Amino acid sequence: MNIKLSAEKYNDFIVERRRFYHSVPELSFEETNTTKAIAQDLEAMGIDVETFPDYNGLVGTIQGGKPGKTVMLRADIDALPVEEHTGLSFASKNCNMHACGHDAHIAMLLGAARILYENKNELNGTVKLLFQAAEESCYGAKYYADNGVLDGVDAIFGMHIWGSLDAPYFNLESGSRMASVDNFKITVDGVSSHGSAPHLGKDAVIAASSIIMNIQTLVSRINDPLNPLVVSIGTIKGGQRFNIIANHVEMEGTVRTHSREVRAIVEQNLREIAENTAKALGCRANLEYSYYAAPIINEHEQINEIVRNAAVKLYGNESLVSMPKLMGSEDFSYLMEKAPGFYGFIGGRNQAKDIIYSNHNDKFTVDEEVLHRGSALYAQFAADFLAIKSN
Repeated sequence: MNIKLSAEKYNDFIVERRRFYHSVPELSFEETNTTKAIAQDLEAMGIDVETFPDYNGLVGTIQGGKPGKTVMLRADIDALPVEEHTGLSFASKNCNMHACGHDAHIAMLLGAARILYENKNELNGTVKLLFQAAEESCYGAKYYADNGVLDGVDAIFGMHIWGSLDAPYFNLESGSRMASVDNFKITVDGVSSHGSAPHLGKDAVIAASSIIMNIQTLVSRINDPLNPLVVSIGTIKGGQRFNIIANHVEMEGTVRTHSREVRAIVEQNLREIAENTAKALGCRANLEYSYYAAPIINEHEQINEIVRNAAVKLYGNESLVSMPKLMGSEDFSYLMEKAPGFYGFIGGRNQAKDIIYSNHNDKFTVDEEVLHRGSALYAQFAADFLAIKSN
């Protein structure tokens, strides 16, 4: 099968579907109409579709003409609560926006679906197409991992269109690529008093401020400086009035790291810093810690090689470029915990076309000329993986 030519043949279809889904974005856990539309697209191709009674998203299945393994391709489908200011003729009108490119992911995977289905008799095994809900929640993929959607899957591949990576290049590197994401809430309780008599109270604001400052020693003194680690406080709320010593403060934050080992020790260190700092100032602190997506680590060398070779087969060595690993996170890691996987990036930036804004920006868009290349890479990886694993 000539996947490159097939992808070019379906270019107009891929672009049209991207524009449709861009115009009707739905937020995480609300992708009901998006799921229905994708199901209709797949069923129109002749592809079997499985939906879920209690969750959005779906799985399409292409059964190859020969027995073999099972490979899964994934695209996320949710949007962000961002008011769009791109000026595109197909811009969203509902105050939400595909500001992270998930509309492009949907379209690329639909393109791959057409390529693979028309060549299904040449496939050695089964291709499953996961259109995943609620990626922006940090844990939307967990549902599929917990409910057996990846049972029997031998490899999974996903990729992200990236606003700071030039089109039409791919970044397909081994090792750590994206950080984990864990969130926390610290509650500080003190004793209120009049602002003119602070000695009669225990100031929760002072204790909270000290905790924030001391948390930075977790990064600068407890963590190995060769390992990227971010601990950020994003919100802080406390106090009742300008002349009252505050007796209650709440703050929320996030932790990002590429190291599984560091991730395992952060909670206890954070708890000790918060509790002991508050205690020293006569207050009490309580930590609530929530684990979400683990680091994205491309650690299966055979799969890594198949992905890179697929890109080279399609577009040559010059299609591959390097990109620094990211402190952002991706819930694709939940899926990689159930099946060996690879996560890559495709460039969507094109300065000559004034396509220069990063993901999550209200002017973010992509160079649509790269979309058929994404479809081709999805399809080529699936075909090549099944062929190699079936030998």
